[in-house]
Amino acid sequence: MGIGSGLGGSLGMAMETTYGTYVAPTRWHPLDGFPFKKVPNYAQAGGLAAGKMVRRKTRRVLTHHQAEGQFTTEFYHVGMGRLLNLLMGGTVTPVVQGATAAFLQTHTLQDPAGKFCTWQAGVPTTDGTVRPHTFLGSKVKSVEFSCEVGGHLMMAVEWDCREMVESQTLVAPSYSSGLKPFHFAQGTVKLGTVGAEASVSGVKKWSLKIERGLDTERFYFGNAGKKSEPLLNDFTKISGSVEVDYENKADFADRFHGSTGTSMVMEFTGDLIASTFFERVTFKTPAIFFTSDTPAVDGPGVVNATFNFEVDDDETNNPCTIEYTSVDTTL
Repeated sequence: MGIGSGLGGSLGMAMETTYGTYVAPTRWHPLDGFPFKKVPNYAQAGGLAAGKMVRRKTRRVLTHHQAEGQFTTEFYHVGMGRLLNLLMGGTVTPVVQGATAAFLQTHTLQDPAGKFCTWQAGVPTTDGTVRPHTFLGSKVKSVEFSCEVGGHLMMAVEWDCREMVESQTLVAPSYSSGLKPFHFAQGTVKLGTVGAEASVSGVKKWSLKIERGLDTERFYFGNAGKKSEPLLNDFTKISGSVEVDYENKADFADRFHGSTGTSMVMEFTGDLIASTFFERVTFKTPAIFFTSDTPAVDGPGVVNATFNFEVDDDETNNPCTIEYTSVDTTL
């Protein structure tokens, strides 16, 4: 008998080859919560009828449906490649580094068409029975990466799903052992010219959000009320922020006041894998512009500010690249 609470829950995934076609989960993510839900769309017909003061149940129909979800997870030293690929798109093959056990994944911003997965949530009832809620055709709408003093590198993901079904059999979860999250002490912020960025000090908190502009309303006749795969229909928005103590005016304040663009590299370096190759994740944004803030004295403490930024395309480099070095030989 299972645990009759969220302690007995699970969330597993597998990449799909055909949009909305179930694939049994092969990887599970340890999470604090995963609120995925069905979103039905009903139409209620009217019609006056003598003596009837409430609309009639026979005139309510389910015209179309979809589902959605979200979760926040620590970013681990292994097993994150699929999530990055669902966000960034393209075909990514890990490349062995120096004939060692280290493999580098390079995720550049591409069209995410054809990138979707199945999620299966195990949802326990109070008697310990775990009910399978399976979400098909799941595509990433947005991801926000963040880290602050004393914290882990976090990844908050928002999902659009074609549908939720309860007909699939629950696949028993199996978790990777020894998962280690990247964390604050491993992080370094660098600014400057592309390829020559230098470490800056004073940063207490960092975030980077990537929003894929997807058309999630592709409902057509002949699809039995189910949507077709969401496609890009807007610019991808990349933005973020850094919370900074006012240590060096030139690093942030001058760039904000002068509307001067810069390249930003955020890098987390973990344990040594082999030779000179470490567990690492690096976020590269070659053209950022700070949109705020002006440091101001608001009390007796150290002056600080939160500098928000937006990422543009410098027309030479990919607007955003995520490099991930781990022992994973596949995504």
